[in-house]
Amino acid sequence: MGITRQLAEFVSGLRYEDVPAEVSERAKRLILDVTGIIIRARNDAESTPSLISAVERLGLAEGQCSVMGDERSYAPTAAALINGALAHSLDFDDTHAEGSIHSSAPIVPAALAAAEMSDASGKELIAAVVAGYEVQIRLSLALNPTAHYDQGFHPTATCGVFGAAAAAGKLLGLDADGIQSAFGIALSQAAGSMEFLADGAWTKRSHVGQAAQNGLMCAVMAGEGFKGPAQAFEGRAGFLHAYSPKSDPDKVSAALGETWETMRLAVKPYPSCRYSHAAIDGIVDLVKEHGISAEDVEEVEIGLPETGWKIIGGPGDKTNPKSIVDGQFSMPFCAAVALREGGLAWDDYRKHLDDETTRALTARVKSVVDPQAEAEFPANMSGVARIRTRSGSFERFVVVPKGEPDNFLEDAEFRSKFDGLCEPYLGKDAADRLADSLLSLEQANSVSAIMALSQLRSV
Repeated sequence: MGITRQLAEFVSGLRYEDVPAEVSERAKRLILDVTGIIIRARNDAESTPSLISAVERLGLAEGQCSVMGDERSYAPTAAALINGALAHSLDFDDTHAEGSIHSSAPIVPAALAAAEMSDASGKELIAAVVAGYEVQIRLSLALNPTAHYDQGFHPTATCGVFGAAAAAGKLLGLDADGIQSAFGIALSQAAGSMEFLADGAWTKRSHVGQAAQNGLMCAVMAGEGFKGPAQAFEGRAGFLHAYSPKSDPDKVSAALGETWETMRLAVKPYPSCRYSHAAIDGIVDLVKEHGISAEDVEEVEIGLPETGWKIIGGPGDKTNPKSIVDGQFSMPFCAAVALREGGLAWDDYRKHLDDETTRALTARVKSVVDPQAEAEFPANMSGVARIRTRSGSFERFVVVPKGEPDNFLEDAEFRSKFDGLCEPYLGKDAADRLADSLLSLEQANSVSAIMALSQLRSV
């Protein structure tokens, strides 16, 4: 049996009862996490107004599907696009270290739109989202993420369209033939360029939203009988051959249904590229432990794995970010903010991007490829922080950053992150109702009722 068929049969056959309890519980928390991000980004991300205006101009601002944090309903494809872009707009969404991807941002929005289209239950949504996670993550692992990045691709989006198609197709009732066809159609929609790093463009957000939108469209087309290539992944011009020179197809189906990659997804405590988090943890620890004052810092060196360094450390000048996107992918800037704030929060970008003191500190931070961090990669996105001050030098190597499966967030930390993102717009009572509903998602007869709780009445 070919890889495409194996994945199609896995997706179509997966039931809620087949998903281990710990995987279902993890999926609920991941859905909660991305919901908070979407609501905040709907109301606070600088790219959102133009995205909404474009959808309105296309005549897609009326329909049956919801955008979280919004009062209106949209066409299904528009809801998937908007929710997907919003989920990735703060760069605060979950990550898979070895796969070097974000999973919920392209998959959950496609699943939510399909769930509203089909009036699916909470259990059906959980099973579909888990199926999508497993497809997307395994494809990225098989591509060899570093090689895929070197080709200029963003795997969150390129692999995400297949995860989105899987989740949406499952909720729309596709059988294995239908899912296989949806994968084939999605093969022609797999896109996402890393060129946004050159100038802080917003396309990192939009092409993740487009992965959600396109995945939904591919599933609907397949469900209506439209035929896609049967060997989307293993074919001569298939995904694994066309998108990476170093792919390992065996990784797609290895222990499929036995080893759950969903459990290896991490949740971010900071709204920046995940490669920066270990070093930020190190800085936060050193500041607390030694009472380091930012004013006393003379020089900072951050050590990263090579793949991470290429994204947030160099080549090129990372010490002069001009936009939020620049800041999210600038290790020097993130380090400078962490030194001054004892952490990094979403509101810190607007506070510090034009702050002269922060910019001066950013200029004193350099990033290097560190042998220790490289040795841990790709299993861990490790990092080392070395801080030289007037009174001495301090160093901290963090192997497993906060939020990784082996250093996961506690339930209280999940709620704190969610509340901090949602309460300014929903209010405490509404945020509590939404969070409680998501954490008991398996009890919901209709996902649409939960989506209604996320809608802001005055945007």
